[in-house]
Amino acid sequence: MENMDGIKFLNFYKDKKILVTGHTGFKGSWLTTWLHQLGAEVVGISLDPKTEKDNFVLCQLNKKTKDYRADIRDLKSITQIIEKERPEILFHLAAQPIVIDSYSDPVSNFDINIMGTVNLLEAFRNSSSLMTGVFVTSDKCYDNIEKNYSYKESDSMGGHDPYSASKGAAELVISSYRKSFFSTGDKKIASVRAGNVIGGGDWSPFRLIVDVINGIENKETIEIRNPKAQRPWQHVLEPLGGYLKLAAYMSDSVSFDEGWNFGPESSNIVSVEEILNETIKAYGEGSWLDVSKNEKLHEAQLLSLNIDKAKDKLNWKPLLDLKQTIFYTVEWYKRYKHENVFNICVEQINNYTKLIKKNE
Repeated sequence: MENMDGIKFLNFYKDKKILVTGHTGFKGSWLTTWLHQLGAEVVGISLDPKTEKDNFVLCQLNKKTKDYRADIRDLKSITQIIEKERPEILFHLAAQPIVIDSYSDPVSNFDINIMGTVNLLEAFRNSSSLMTGVFVTSDKCYDNIEKNYSYKESDSMGGHDPYSASKGAAELVISSYRKSFFSTGDKKIASVRAGNVIGGGDWSPFRLIVDVINGIENKETIEIRNPKAQRPWQHVLEPLGGYLKLAAYMSDSVSFDEGWNFGPESSNIVSVEEILNETIKAYGEGSWLDVSKNEKLHEAQLLSLNIDKAKDKLNWKPLLDLKQTIFYTVEWYKRYKHENVFNICVEQINNYTKLIKKNE
């Protein structure tokens, strides 16, 4: 794709109308900010932000987007918004994102993550304006055998816990729609899977970095369930850069409408214990306690993604090592109370964009 080489793919979004579901959430707010900086007109569909400290709230993104409140389980409302706004490209990020919550309320978990995906696929299918769709699932969509193996896009879907199963099922639904309704190439959809994404502005419960920051701010010892578990850690801008590049490529060619992994390099696949210690070191304070013996729910101990396909076909690669990933994250949390948060996010996006230019 000669016309989309290098950084040029970012110019693709200027003056385009983009629909982002889950734009009030952690990843959605960062994607919305990035698209806004690229000159896109963002239409957002989501539930209310969870706290007044959320990145969406502090960046005042409601003033920078067409900001709609709707539940993705409500197909009629979703369809009406799409018909009214007529976006060209969809990024579907709205979901139930917490593993533990899927145990306490499995019905809602499956309803949101599976039927919510079905509704967006159906709205996409019936829209005369939407032509490209990127559907975000999770690295946990794979049938995890918990061995020293990095999952490829061709591996089987699965899931032990309800959250993972809902993401594996969503992948099957997306694949079914692609084969059943979008085989002609007029409309194109892809699914994307990332690792454990961290970054500023996430306040979701049962998230490691969130627990660390809350513990530090409240002067409390952080309780950790699985310190030996290995996870692929990446800053939020890493997979989002992949999603943006993929959608731009898809809009120009049918050969990219498939499943994609956007994970970190193997050097960023480290234990919870190591990421804890590095984060506390970067922040300058904090302590934690292992409470694994009290843990009764299953959670994967080992999980990593093979990203060779994205490297080879999209010329995408992660750019931040572990220390840079933690630095970007901790910097946001150390500055958010005292500075303009939108400016902090834009500064980090601009710095990351410089890395993209440097590495192309």
